Amino acid sequence: MSKAGFNLESSYTSLPERFYTRTEPTPVSGPNLRVFNEELAGNLGLSKDELKKESNIGIFSGNMTPDNGIPIAQAYAGHQFGHFTMLGDGRAILLGEHITSSGETFDIQLKGAGITPYSRGGDGRATLGPMLREYIISEAMHALDIPTTRSLAVVTTGESIMRETELPGAILTRVASSHIRFGTFQYAASFGEDGDIQKLADYTIKRHYPELAQMDNPYLALLHEVVKRHGTLIAKWQLVGFIHGVMNTDNMTLSGETIDYGPCAFMDEYDPATVFSSIDRQGRYAYGNQPNIGGWNLARFAESLLPLLAEDYEKAIELAQDAIAKFPDHFHTQWIQGMRAKLGIFNEESTDEVLIKELLELMQQYEADFTNTFKALTFDDMDRMVMFHTEPFLQWKDKWQKRLERQQESLSQTVELMKNSNPAVIPRNHRVEEAIDAAVSNDDYTALNDLLHVLSKPFAHSRDQLEFASLPPKSQRPQQTFCGT
Repeated sequence: MSKAGFNLESSYTSLPERFYTRTEPTPVSGPNLRVFNEELAGNLGLSKDELKKESNIGIFSGNMTPDNGIPIAQAYAGHQFGHFTMLGDGRAILLGEHITSSGETFDIQLKGAGITPYSRGGDGRATLGPMLREYIISEAMHALDIPTTRSLAVVTTGESIMRETELPGAILTRVASSHIRFGTFQYAASFGEDGDIQKLADYTIKRHYPELAQMDNPYLALLHEVVKRHGTLIAKWQLVGFIHGVMNTDNMTLSGETIDYGPCAFMDEYDPATVFSSIDRQGRYAYGNQPNIGGWNLARFAESLLPLLAEDYEKAIELAQDAIAKFPDHFHTQWIQGMRAKLGIFNEESTDEVLIKELLELMQQYEADFTNTFKALTFDDMDRMVMFHTEPFLQWKDKWQKRLERQQESLSQTVELMKNSNPAVIPRNHRVEEAIDAAVSNDDYTALNDLLHVLSKPFAHSRDQLEFASLPPKSQRPQQTFCGT
C-alpha cells in the first residue's frame, strides 16, 4: 500500500484482452490541485494529507501511477441516441481498483487523461468547466442518496485545450463501483469471441452480485437484479427532477450507479417534456421519457445475455422478455412510494396515484418549480407561488389534507417524513454555471466551494440554504447544457 493509502489491484485485466488496452496517461506540464474531496478520501481510507502534497498530485494528473496500478482504457459499444456503434474510453483511463480496509472495491479512473486507442480522432483531453460540473453534480447526487459515481479530485493541467476557443485543461478523478456498462456486454456480444459474454457475466456477478453465483440460472438472476436496480435508480432521478441528458446504453452501469455527467441538469419548472441537452433535439431523453428509455436500454442489455439464459433460443427470448416486462412495475413501485413520502403519506390507498398526478398536472399548468413546490408543502409556506392561490389547487389541497387525516401518524411525523423526502436545495443550473464561470474565468473557487457545502446536506433545511433555493428571472436561466467533450 502506498503512503497515500491506495491499495490497488487490476482484476479487470483478468478478462480477455479485447475488453481493454493497456494505456498510459499522457503526462501534463503543470498539474495543480483545484478541488479535493476530503470526505470521500477519508471514506476510502486514503491519506488526505499525503494526497494534497505536491509530490503526489501527479496521481490525479496521470503523471504518476500508484503502486500496483495497471492503467487501461476499456472497450465497449453502445446505442447512442438509438444508433449502435463501437466505442470505448476515449479520454478516460482506469488506474486500477482500490480495495478498502472493509473489502469494498472501487474503480479509480482519470477522465481527460489523454489519447487512447478508442479516442476516435479526439484529443483525449477534458476542459475545466465540464470536469467541475461532474464534480458538483455527482457529489450532489450522492448527498441526495442516489446511486452514483463520485468525484475525488479535479486538477488543472497547465495546458490549454482547443474547443471553440482555448480553454484550461483539467482531469477529474472518478470513483465508481465499476465501469461495467450495458455497452460492455453489447461489445462482447457483437465483437467478442465465443465465451466472452460468459466471462464478462461471471466477472460482473463476482464483483457486484456474488450471492447470485450459486443460483440455478445466475445469468437470468443477474438480468432480474439489474432490472430492479435501474427501476430504483430512475425512480430516484424522477423524484428530484434530475435529467441525465444522454441515456445511451454505454452510460448505463451494471452496478446501477448514475454515470457520465455530460449535459445533465435538474428541472426547475415541472414539465415532463423538459430537455436541456443541446444534442437531444428530438427529446429522446426528456425528463418524462427517462423511464421508457430505461426499459429500452435494459432490453438491449437482455439481448446480449440471450446465449446465457437458455440453450433454446426461443426459451431465452421468453425469459428475457419476462424479466424486462417487470421493469415498469419495479419503477412504478419505487416512484409512487417516493411520491407518497414527498406528500407525507405513510400508508397506501388506491386513489393516491390520482392525487399525485393531479398535483403534477397543476404544477405543469402553472409552471410551478418542482423542488420548491414540495418544499412549500412541507413547511406550509404557500404564499410565493401563483399556483397556491388558485381554486384548482385549493381543491386539491383539501383532498390532500383529508388524505393525511386518514392515517395514524401525527402531524409532526408527517412533516418529518416530508423534510427527509424533499430537498431544500438542488444544483440549480444558474448556480452551477455561476460557480464554474468564476472558477474558469477568474480562478475563483469561492462560489463553487459554497455551493458544494450547501449541497452536501440537501435535507438540512438550514438558513444558509435559502439563497440557493431561489430562482433568477427566466431570462437568466440556462436553457441548454453541453457534453463538454
